[in-house]
Amino acid sequence: TWTSFLSHCPIEVSHMAVASGTVKIVKPRGEAASEFEKEISQAILELESSTDLKAQLRELFITGAKEYEFQGKRAIVVFVPVPQLRAFQRIQSRLVRELEKKFSGRHVVFLAQRRILRKPTRKSREKQPRPRSRTLTAVHDSILEDLVFPSEVVGKRTRIRLDGSRLIKVHLDKNQQTNLEHKLDTFSSVYKKLTGKEVTFEFPLYEP
Repeated sequence: TWTSFLSHCPIEVSHMAVASGTVKIVKPRGEAASEFEKEISQAILELESSTDLKAQLRELFITGAKEYEFQGKRAIVVFVPVPQLRAFQRIQSRLVRELEKKFSGRHVVFLAQRRILRKPTRKSREKQPRPRSRTLTAVHDSILEDLVFPSEVVGKRTRIRLDGSRLIKVHLDKNQQTNLEHKLDTFSSVYKKLTGKEVTFEFPLYEP
């Protein structure tokens, strides 16, 4: 599962090679990029060289990309280093718009590639306390926040069904409804793919 992938995929910059001017992807621990990841990398490089995003993109790179298909629809998930997330988000609306033009018929989302640390046990050699940001719950919450950007999560409730399964109902900032409403199914599908959790999104008239 992708939760397992996130658990074992360290993304600290110190473990990465430095991106060159002709490559916009740097995989953790020097892993080889897939052909699809190279395609996304090339598309971002072309945006850097042919648009006014050059200054903003010059120092940025991605760490991975995956394409998923849900009920006949396709989505591209682009992973970026946690330290660069805010820089990507400053230009994300423009970047997503340009990439969705190039990869027609697919929604594009950007997520920071975070690492989940297992809960330490008595036999664990790790003596330092586990940072809260590296817990499963914190990483899943962060994925949710990344997915819906530039909207914000203003409320969240968990509904427990009769069969014991859980459904997370997420309320989003209504100011972004026009921009994001057509992507809510994609957000739900991507979140379930990455975390195994079911989620629905709503734009309430007021904050819960």
